[in-house]
Amino acid sequence: MRFRLSAVSLLAALTPYALADVLVTSPAAGAQLPFGNIQVTWKDSGVAPALSALTTYTIQLVVGGQEASSQRPLVTCANNALFSAGSTATCVVGQGAAASTVNGFFLQFTSVASEGGTVINYSSRFTVTGMNGVTDAAEVAGVTALNGATTGPTTVNSVNNGAAAGGGGAAAVGGSQFTVPYGLQTGLTKYAPMQPVPPTKITANQVTPLNPTSAFTIATTWMPRPSVATTLTAAQTFSVSSMENTAAAASNPTGDMAKFLARWKD
Repeated sequence: MRFRLSAVSLLAALTPYALADVLVTSPAAGAQLPFGNIQVTWKDSGVAPALSALTTYTIQLVVGGQEASSQRPLVTCANNALFSAGSTATCVVGQGAAASTVNGFFLQFTSVASEGGTVINYSSRFTVTGMNGVTDAAEVAGVTALNGATTGPTTVNSVNNGAAAGGGGAAAVGGSQFTVPYGLQTGLTKYAPMQPVPPTKITANQVTPLNPTSAFTIATTWMPRPSVATTLTAAQTFSVSSMENTAAAASNPTGDMAKFLARWKD
């Protein structure tokens, strides 16, 4: 019985952590909503773990296609808000934020897991009407390529225990933006390159920076509040494996060493 329980516990520990899906229930797929206040509601999708396993969330209104290269965050609807405070939020959308592209808008819902990492869910696509701003050509092309589909981008699972299930999802969403120097990126979402894996030996005699230096300005007065709401880091692609050490244990000391150790016996 003891072995059986241990095996069950081991299996549970090795099972990839299931994706914590936030299901956005409003706005609905294909909805047409006027600019101004847009109500957002969500619920647990029923996929374990429950929303209680998530702590805070950030919601952004995004315009564009399915890939990050054709997307632009427009509004941060909620920033590091608590899940415990409820399941509703409000997006305040200005008329000049973008043009009214049909099914060109969706919500990016970034949730922080209690054990570390994030999971990013996306709402269905909808239209914000009455807009008089400008939408970039790449963003319009990304929407046009969908041929009217209302499905949002693919979920990105970067929860610590769900690395196997996430498998490079962050890299797929960020694409080439992970290679753009951080200081040159704009918008509410920025992208950081993959963290390097330390080598097994230190062989370098001269250390050089991994990335080029960037210009900076020393603040002499109060600076404005940062506009960046989220930073996504490219997912690790390396993997590790382990195996049993089948070498027999060393025998007890003999000869002079045995005599030496025997001196310390009480």
